[in-house]
Order: sequence, then structure tokens, then C-alpha cells
Amino acid sequence: MGRSRYKIYEPTHPHFITCTIVNWIPLFTRKESVEILLECFRYLQKDEDFKLYAYVILENHIHIVAQSNDIAKSMGRFKNHTAKEILRLLKKENVVTILDQLSFYKKAHKIDREYQVWQDGMQPKLIQTDAMMKSKIDYIHYNPVKRGYVDDAIHWRYSSARDYDGVEGLLEVERFW
Repeated sequence: MGRSRYKIYEPTHPHFITCTIVNWIPLFTRKESVEILLECFRYLQKDEDFKLYAYVILENHIHIVAQSNDIAKSMGRFKNHTAKEILRLLKKENVVTILDQLSFYKKAHKIDREYQVWQDGMQPKLIQTDAMMKSKIDYIHYNPVKRGYVDDAIHWRYSSARDYDGVEGLLEVERFW
């Protein structure tokens, strides 16, 4: 996964994970950019035994609780693929301002690329108990409420809160652990 001070010691267990866009640039304000993330999650679920327990996509970061056979590798693939697709979308639509920001805020050690989309690392936290799992899922679902975007967590389209309220959401979610 590159440079990160965060380590994963139980790669097959569920983890609470945060991934953030460099300099908190708001990339996920349009349906097309969010759909890149959703499609990548669907691919991981289908082809890599990736289990998604909860998620929220906000304008410049995501929170998930997930597990796979190797969560660090799965998330590395996720970040790599989504970065390429986001850059392709931004170039296609000639979004020069954001491309310039992604170039400007690129870390100096990223000499193999012109842009950096995601911050290094992913801040994984091992889910060790049922209480911790519930706490992290609640945190994820109430993030848009806390930020003032919606009054009720189930109203945030890009979240698994609906799934936990009995309404089918945008991604398949494992609700039992």
C-alpha cells in the first residue's frame, strides 16, 4: 500500500477504514465520480471475496467497515483503480482546476505520476468486538447527519444506512457478522 504509519496485523478480519482525497479536495460531488467508487466496490465483492458491512461516501473521503482475504491488498487495488478512473473522468471533462490541485498537492515521493488522488494510507482499525462493530457502523451512518447534510442518516444516498433500515441501498451490504 505504499507509505503508511498504519499497519494491518489481522488482514482477514473486519476493519474500519477511512480513505481521504489529498488536501480534502471535494471530488465526490457528482454522480459520475461516486459511481466509480461504487463500481469498484461491486467488482471487489464479486471477484475478491470482499465483504462490505457499512459505508459512507462524502465529498472528499469515505468510511467503510470491510473485510477480505487481504484487506490491505483489496484496498490498494481499490485506491489504485479508482484513482485512475477519476483522473480519466476529470481529463475527459476537462476539469483543469481540480487536476491542477491534484498535481500541486501530490507528495514529493510520488515521482512516478503527475497526480495524486488519495492520501497515503487508509487508517485501518481492527474490529475486535460486536460493540465496536456497532459503534463504527453508527459513526459511518451518522457522519452526513453530523456534518449537517441530512437530518436523517437514511436520507444520505451514498451510505449503507438504508440497508440497516430495511431498504435496499446502492451496494450489497453484509449486515451480519
